[in-house]
Amino acid sequence: MSHFEIEIKSLLGEKSNAEALKAKMISLDPTSVCISSNTQLNHYFEGGDIKMLYDLTKDFFNNEQQEKFTRMVEQGTDFSIRTRQRDAEVLLVLKAAVDGGTSANAVSRLEFEEVVPVTLAELDALLEKAGYSYQAKWSRAREEYTYKDAAICIDKNAGYGYLAEFEKIVPHDGDVSGVRAELELLMAELGVSELAQDRLARMFAYYNANWSDYYGTDKTFNIE
Repeated sequence: MSHFEIEIKSLLGEKSNAEALKAKMISLDPTSVCISSNTQLNHYFEGGDIKMLYDLTKDFFNNEQQEKFTRMVEQGTDFSIRTRQRDAEVLLVLKAAVDGGTSANAVSRLEFEEVVPVTLAELDALLEKAGYSYQAKWSRAREEYTYKDAAICIDKNAGYGYLAEFEKIVPHDGDVSGVRAELELLMAELGVSELAQDRLARMFAYYNANWSDYYGTDKTFNIE
């Protein structure tokens, strides 16, 4: 079954703000815990033929994963295509917007994220064979926490600094607007605000135009 990823971002900026958020999470939910931490390289792509990409990569996936991929091709629009190395794992990641935003940064998205048995360079080469080209390369360190009935990821991103993502997953026919409202309430009680989509779009565009200055570094910028 296809599902929606409901995700709201909050720009924290400094490490001290990230630490304050973690402390407040624990104070309001003593069961809150870090369930994973990893470093990531994320390569974003543009252009290309998603049906050709499916043909080139389908043998990496089982029947259920292949069906999920083809459903996204049939249902999705404005695809965001990326490859990811998460510690030692390599993944193919596809996202498609469902709320009128962009597939890269929308609040509500269809998603496909599966491990593949090749290196990051080999997977990138397959995307290039399908007509895709690099849009930007990103690097980050991620910690994922449970908080009440949501997942909160706290990232240290090249360029952006510290960023929190508040997320829930719902089935295709789930109450997307209701879940978004629930996430907004959690953010309000934790004292953080949503990163506006127009500002996020400006940040994303600036990074894409200058990614080689930031990828793999601790350098950050501020775009209002």
